Amino acid sequence: MKRVPLKEMITSAKNIRIKAFCELREKSRERRKQGLFVVEGYREITLAIEAGYRLTALYFCAEMPAAAAFAEGIGKAAPVQAVSRDVFEKMACREHSDGLLAVSAARNTTFDELQLSHNPFIIVVEAVEKPGNLGAILRTADAAKVDAVVVCDPLTDIYNPNVIRSSLGCLFTQQTVVAGAAETAAWLHEQRITSYAAELNATQWYHETDFTRPCAIVLGTEAGGLSSYWLQHAGARIKIPMRGRVDSLNVSVSTAILAFEAMRQRGFR
Repeated sequence: MKRVPLKEMITSAKNIRIKAFCELREKSRERRKQGLFVVEGYREITLAIEAGYRLTALYFCAEMPAAAAFAEGIGKAAPVQAVSRDVFEKMACREHSDGLLAVSAARNTTFDELQLSHNPFIIVVEAVEKPGNLGAILRTADAAKVDAVVVCDPLTDIYNPNVIRSSLGCLFTQQTVVAGAAETAAWLHEQRITSYAAELNATQWYHETDFTRPCAIVLGTEAGGLSSYWLQHAGARIKIPMRGRVDSLNVSVSTAILAFEAMRQRGFR
């Protein structure tokens, strides 16, 4: 790719487009208002494109040849803008970024849009607060190849840049729905999917639970656990043995334990 002329490159962090980008990166309010979000990195942007997300802008560090080459390859998929290294560093979330940033239109996937297998397995997480936890759960969902992830009454925006970063872009590989607890429970009932609520005081062990039929695991936060709604409406309550002095695991760790037990029972099919 030819070197980008200085006049075509944004060299000031005070540029109106750069300021707007940074607001979108930092403020969930702006993301909701505009229906847009930020994606950083070659892998994540590529996964977003492959999943059919519509990019509205692509920024690249003109001083990084690999980033410039990727931007050239995008072609007409999105408006492309070169920025100087100093400006890019102001825009980026990560240290040692690969020189690529994009803005994409968000999706609000509904239950009606989900495509389920003949024997679905669903992950439901309630009131997840930390972006890193949600990102790790999405990575588990991708690794276990679950049918969908349902985020109930979240306390963090699923399009928070830290969710995308910690998920390694798995937000784009997973069918993900944001919904309320009552709506989710009703949908599971309609689909004849049994829900298993992970709960510290349950009497049923997770490894003695039948995950071979259509089912969903439902998990809450480490601090508060699941709401009374889920404890009352889940098909059963299950627990993971806790043999040490602490009485809870990180929610993303608990999700991985339960999801891979289900995959084991299903012969990893």
